[in-house]
This record gives sequence, C-alpha cells and structure tokens, in this order.
Amino acid sequence: MPTYEYRCHNCGYDFEAVQRFEDQPLTVCPKCGQALRKVFNSVGIVFKGSGFYSTDNHSASKPAASIPETHTDTGKSTPETTSPPAAEPAAAAASAK
Repeated sequence: MPTYEYRCHNCGYDFEAVQRFEDQPLTVCPKCGQALRKVFNSVGIVFKGSGFYSTDNHSASKPAASIPETHTDTGKSTPETTSPPAAEPAAAAASAK
C-alpha cells in the first residue's frame, strides 16, 4: 500500500498516512481539524544492478547498444587464408569484348 504525505493549511502539521488506492484522501487535520492537502514530492527510485540503462557497465571501447557475440572454441588453431575476390561476371564479360 502506498504512503501519502499530508500537510495542514492552518497549522502546518506534516504527517504520512498509509492508504489503499481506493481510499479517499484525508481532508481534516488530526491536530487542529482544519483542511489538509496532499504533498507531492519527487519520486526516489534508484535502479541498482546491471541492465537498466544502455550506458551502464560498458567499457569505453564497446558501443553502448552492442550485443555480445557468442564464440565457439573448437580447440584447433588453423591459419586463416584469404583468397582474392572473384571478378564480377559483368566486368569479366565487358573486358572479354
């Protein structure tokens, strides 16, 4: 159940009341019997842990929105070979004419 803060217009008495969402707001000060008003403050929410913000817990070398790659290690080390790119069929046909 939420906790609401109230303040009296007349005497300035501040207090908190635990009420259900369905309950009507309090209107009478318990000290002087005059009108009350609800006090609205900024919400104090703190998100702790990883994964709440895209900028949290990332190193400077990685972009913030990157998805971690999955690596499979076969245990074999083979040298990588690169082959020249194949000629495009249109370019090869044009040079043959």
